[in-house]
Amino acid sequence: MRTVTVVDPGPLSTLQDLGRSGYAHLGVPGSGGADRSSLTLANRLVGNPESTAVIETTLGGLRIRAHGTLVIAVTGARAEVRVDGSPVGNAAAVPLPDGAELTIDTPAWGCRNYVAVRGGFDVPAVLGSRSTDTLSGLGPEPLAADVELPVGRATAPWPAISAAPVDNGEPGVVSLETSDGPRREHVENAGNLAHGIWAVSPDSNRVGVRLDRPADSDDPLVVHRADAPELASEGVPHGGVQVPPSGRPVIFLADHPVTGGYPVIAVLTPSAVDQAAQLVAGQRIRFHRR
Repeated sequence: MRTVTVVDPGPLSTLQDLGRSGYAHLGVPGSGGADRSSLTLANRLVGNPESTAVIETTLGGLRIRAHGTLVIAVTGARAEVRVDGSPVGNAAAVPLPDGAELTIDTPAWGCRNYVAVRGGFDVPAVLGSRSTDTLSGLGPEPLAADVELPVGRATAPWPAISAAPVDNGEPGVVSLETSDGPRREHVENAGNLAHGIWAVSPDSNRVGVRLDRPADSDDPLVVHRADAPELASEGVPHGGVQVPPSGRPVIFLADHPVTGGYPVIAVLTPSAVDQAAQLVAGQRIRFHRR
């Protein structure tokens, strides 16, 4: 039986697939990979179905050991990937021999990496998904040292490509594309969202990216209308930009709650959600309406 042992999970490593859709009416978040384009690319590189479970690791530091010869691919943040100390590259399918260790260093750019193994990580599904939900606690526990993960049997054919060009160069300011949200009229100055620069707060996580104005900025926050009626709790979308009374927006990521009571004034496009999932504390962003 082929398995992977977690030697060191780094700051946070979880198992993720494309999430557990269809349960929002029961209060169950969708969860799944935060950067879905990187997750699906990793699976395609090793010939897995796109929904196969992978390891999502945050800010590097992950070390895993192979038991049995495996084929793996690492995508996402720009970080050095090494097998037994030798660099092997990013966004490419590479062999991981029996007993070898894979290490992902701290990213030079970005936040999250995705480790796919041919055959996938074969852990029990909860409500149809192998994703760890950090908000509700559903799914597997976050990975810890000495955890052993079984590897499934590969059923899909080998892919036509074994490496992919990935443009993850570090921009000075990340531009996130949005469409209008359903509650723009509940704030006085919704246009201020797309005016000027925002900075990522250190207390961001898989639930959401919290934003503030940079210390050197005099751009205004987003202000609730004093005469706006109080909102009842209502459904909130993946990628929604919610504005709490502080006026500091929150971008909802994979583990966001299914309902909220503050106005959602914009919604990120799917590709912008993947960009947001790679933001780190201090990164500067701007919004633009499509």
